[in-house]
Amino acid sequence: MHMTGQALGNPGGRAHTDDNAAIRINVGGFKRRLQSDTLSRFPETRLARLLHCQSKESILELCDDYDDTEKEFYFDRNPALFPYVLNFYNTGRLHVMAELCIFSFSQEIEYWGINEFFIDSCCSSAYHCRKMDQDREDWDDRSDEGSTTSSFDELLEFYSDATKFDKQPLGSARRRVWLMLDNPGYSVASRIISILSILVVLGSIVTMCMNSMSEFSLVDGEGLPAEDPRFETVEHFGIGWFTLELVARFVVAPDLLHFFEHPLNVIDLVSILPFYLTLLINLVVESSPALANLGRVAQVLRLMRIFRILKLARHSTGLRSLGATLRNSYKEVGLLLLYLAVGVSFFSVMAYTVEKEDSEDFSTIPACWWWATVSMTTVGYGDVVPVSIAGKLTASACILAGILVVVLPITLIFNKFSLFYKRQKQLECNNVLFCVTMYRAV
Repeated sequence: MHMTGQALGNPGGRAHTDDNAAIRINVGGFKRRLQSDTLSRFPETRLARLLHCQSKESILELCDDYDDTEKEFYFDRNPALFPYVLNFYNTGRLHVMAELCIFSFSQEIEYWGINEFFIDSCCSSAYHCRKMDQDREDWDDRSDEGSTTSSFDELLEFYSDATKFDKQPLGSARRRVWLMLDNPGYSVASRIISILSILVVLGSIVTMCMNSMSEFSLVDGEGLPAEDPRFETVEHFGIGWFTLELVARFVVAPDLLHFFEHPLNVIDLVSILPFYLTLLINLVVESSPALANLGRVAQVLRLMRIFRILKLARHSTGLRSLGATLRNSYKEVGLLLLYLAVGVSFFSVMAYTVEKEDSEDFSTIPACWWWATVSMTTVGYGDVVPVSIAGKLTASACILAGILVVVLPITLIFNKFSLFYKRQKQLECNNVLFCVTMYRAV
């Protein structure tokens, strides 16, 4: 074999430009000569990877056949779609004609190693809408319209936000910081920030839990509970970090007016708001003793620090998928609550009827609601139990009915969670590829 990776990738001198600076492509009979410098602009694509092949075996891993004599690469693909690939190498953008089959086009660009985010803005909306319509038909038996569109909507929103920086002051620098803060796959610094944020959240929660233990309780000179200085230091560091994160994200956000429409940004705000409200209330109480009752409000706000655990959703695919599932499963959740309400009402009356004379715990129907709820959800505290044979048979029927009532809607919710989790992983992969591309471009 006379051709090496160096011969493919290096144009060489001017006398050998035709041989070394171009490669011959045959796609299902559609033949073209492509310049290596044009292909190398997109190093992750299949044709660009051919430039670095050092042996015939490595070449045949990327194409279907290779003619050593003619130095021609053969691909057994649809020749009608290859002009779109050629146009991409020439312009850097993909265009989709209305008459094309969306899934054939999607499979074709995936084969050539071209990502969907290169589709030009004039075709992007129509392309994704057509693809989502087909997805809805495929997932009809497991998901409603909201569950099939959310991931694509987020993906389009992400790409749209990234392009908004082009028309803003310091757009390139702000986009770099925005990608670094919101996408752990963007760079090493992004991963470090993500890990540090997780550690601060966990440290804050652990500190709050330890502060409630008697072993770490302190009292001041007046015998009132006091904050441990060590825990207070950790708390102030955590608040400082959370505040810095939120302010930094707000400053570099592509759309400031809609910044707090994103649920994760609302969670960031809620995680620090109790601290500053508590600080404000304490200042008011000190200046106005008549408002001493506000101190109880401050104590309640301190307990709201537990909401910081929700900040882990920014770094966890599972938590985001769970939130999306609950947001789009209100019908299934409502169905579950309806089944439980019917079962609790029925079995509480049954238990009252057969146990009211034998047990004081079943003296009223509302008192039986607690027993029926605990039994149907299979929790079984054992604090209230029937004593008669008829009551035990009723309890057995209640438990069996509870298993069926809980399992049936849960299956629907689980299917929807599986769908959201899969789409969230796809969304993250596309975002990482986009971030890598942006990082190289910058």
